[in-house]
Amino acid sequence: MTTINTGNFMKTKSRQNFRRFQLNIYAYSNGYCIERIGQLERALARKPRTLQIDLMGVGEIPADSALLIRSILMNRSAETRIVTNARSSLQNATVLIWLLGDRRIIREDARLFFRHTTLSENGEVKPHDVWKECETKAWDSSDDIDPEEGDYAKVLQAINEFLPVKELAGRMIHLPVLRQFGLVENEQVDGFLATAFGRSNVALVPR
Repeated sequence: MTTINTGNFMKTKSRQNFRRFQLNIYAYSNGYCIERIGQLERALARKPRTLQIDLMGVGEIPADSALLIRSILMNRSAETRIVTNARSSLQNATVLIWLLGDRRIIREDARLFFRHTTLSENGEVKPHDVWKECETKAWDSSDDIDPEEGDYAKVLQAINEFLPVKELAGRMIHLPVLRQFGLVENEQVDGFLATAFGRSNVALVPR
C-alpha cells in the first residue's frame, strides 16, 4: 500500500498559491531594478494565486521601470492576485507600483510622496500632431525636454487613476488620507480597482 503524505502536499500547494517578492528601493541601482523586473516576470509566469510585492528602501524606482512593471502586472494571469506591501515610505514613481496592488498594505507610520512634473504643458507631443521629416531634429542634452521627465509625466497620469495628482503632488500623504480614498482596509474598493485596472484587461490581451 502506498502512503501519501498529505501534509507535505498541502505545504507545497500553499507555497504555490502564495509567493513573496521583495523589491528593494535604492538611491540609484538601475542594474538591480532591471534584474528584479526579469525575476518578477518569471514569478508571475508560475501563476501563483497571490503574489505579495514587498517594497522597502529609501530610494526610488525610475519612471520607465515603474511603467514597465505596470505593464507586466496588468498582463498577468487572471488567476493571480497582487498584494503590495509598503514596508518603507515611498516616493515618486515607486508610489505607482504600490497603488497597482489588488490589496495594498502600508506600514502605519510610512508615507507616500510624489512631486510635480517639471515638464511644461507643451513638452509632450500630442498624438494627433502631424510630423514632417523636415521638422524633426535629434534630441540632445541641451534641449529643454527631458525624456525621463516625459516618462514621469506618464507615471503621474497613472497615479491620477487612484489619487488626485493636482491636489496631492508635493505633499506628504499619510495613512488617514489613504483610508479616505479607500486605498487601504477597504475590500470593496480593492475588488473594484482590481477589476477596473487589472484583471479585466487581461482578457483583452492576445495570447
